[in-house]
Amino acid sequence: MRRSFRRIVLGRRWVTFLVMGLAFFGFGLGTLNLFMLLKANAELLAVHGWQAVRDGGLQQLVELVVTGYASMACYLIFKSCEYSLVRHFADPSPSGR
Repeated sequence: MRRSFRRIVLGRRWVTFLVMGLAFFGFGLGTLNLFMLLKANAELLAVHGWQAVRDGGLQQLVELVVTGYASMACYLIFKSCEYSLVRHFADPSPSGR
């Protein structure tokens, strides 16, 4: 998977830039208000206990954690693309890599 990511995405600058933009927006959408929702969910579970679990509070907590990890993956993709583009533009050699 790592080799195909390098070949397909990082091998072409325009694809790298496009994927970097998509990862940026994915990270932004995933983290938008995430901490407030996690705090509210934890407070709901703490106050209402078992009733909140039966009403879906635990499922919501799992979904929020998965969203956090997906946002972290988007951030890592963004940083990988950023590093590749910066390295390409900063490298004075004609090979670029």
